[in-house]
Amino acid sequence: MREITFFLFLPPALGKPSNYGDQPSLMGFPKPFVHFTKAEPGRFASQKECSMRRLFSLTLMGFLIACSSKTADAPATDPGASQPSAEFPSFSLAWSEYPSWSVFGVASEIGIIDGDKGKVGPIEERWGVDIVLREADYDTCINLYGNGEVDAAALTNMDSLIPAASRPTVAILPTSTSFGADALIVDGGIKSVDDLKGVPVYGLAKSVSEYVFARNLVIQGLNPADFTFTNMDPGAAATALQQKQEIRAIMVWNPFVLETLRRRADTHVLFDSTTIPGEVIDMVVMARGSLEKPGGENFARAVIDAYYAFNLVMADPARHNEMLVALGSKFSNLGLEDMETVVKQTKFYATPDLGLGVYDGSRLPGTMGLVSQFCVGRQIVSLSPTIGYGHQWSTPEATAPSYVFDSSYMLDVQRGGVYTQDVPIIPPPDK
Repeated sequence: MREITFFLFLPPALGKPSNYGDQPSLMGFPKPFVHFTKAEPGRFASQKECSMRRLFSLTLMGFLIACSSKTADAPATDPGASQPSAEFPSFSLAWSEYPSWSVFGVASEIGIIDGDKGKVGPIEERWGVDIVLREADYDTCINLYGNGEVDAAALTNMDSLIPAASRPTVAILPTSTSFGADALIVDGGIKSVDDLKGVPVYGLAKSVSEYVFARNLVIQGLNPADFTFTNMDPGAAATALQQKQEIRAIMVWNPFVLETLRRRADTHVLFDSTTIPGEVIDMVVMARGSLEKPGGENFARAVIDAYYAFNLVMADPARHNEMLVALGSKFSNLGLEDMETVVKQTKFYATPDLGLGVYDGSRLPGTMGLVSQFCVGRQIVSLSPTIGYGHQWSTPEATAPSYVFDSSYMLDVQRGGVYTQDVPIIPPPDK
């Protein structure tokens, strides 16, 4: 893949904020829109310490220059090079191939962060932490997090209930939601839900697939107990339907949805996750114990910052297709056309405003009530963890909920991260 670079400009540490017109030009680029006072390691600079005028100059070449904690006299560093991080605490993030989680793998490849231990990219320098990425299949990510082998993991709101029952967990970032990415695909002989009675539906039991299946039936006033959901690996189920074996109905997710509809023309979607928008939430969760370590909260901010910074690059029309292809290379090697469909069916929470709308919105408690009820009813968990909203995890552990949705780190990034909105796209200077 062609190397991509992008630039971030943060001016030197300043005291009292100056007006935009008083700010100097940097390296021949237009004047910066924001400046920060220097934040001490492990501490987020408060709103009084940060004067934000909607940061950042992103280039069409795509590279970040990390200079958030530099003084005016500090020597310049190569903007494309990762820096050693011996002085930074390291924290690990487990992720698997999925559209909004593959962002972290691509972000490391293009230099937003450096996922290798001992090296940091510009966002890690900004927050004074070392993000160590661990790529694995999804089930392994669940186990790595549940066993305490990683500090954070990319999991759904449903699947994170399992480890949260034994490891106090904070959901720090929603990355996307399923909006058609989970679908019931049937052959041409099944025209309605009534036709499904007596027809086994194959998919991964006790998973998001079964949740979406059951919720769609309930929405239509039907009892899921009157239908047969049979456990089967989604890849095997998709192959069987594509090859016109005995299977007539499957409940699967992308890329199996796209593949099946393409390879067998007489199949169609009977229903999908568009009927329950915002209920299946792809997220990043972090252990409370890791947040409490020195640098833990800045790690959370850095992960969030990296996610939004990547989405900012992808929002640039000059980089959009390239970023989609890069994500597709980490999601079943899908090409541009398929990825355009994928990101419509997996809606990214690409900005802080969108993410804050999920965690601070009125719908989330009701959604998690439905998810918890489903998980207990299907014996996915014997008892749902106590769920809280806000910064409740900071209360004494004995009284705090074991699973908390905390929007404060997104808000911190919105106020003072590398990411800001309304970013002008500026070409690099002539060399």
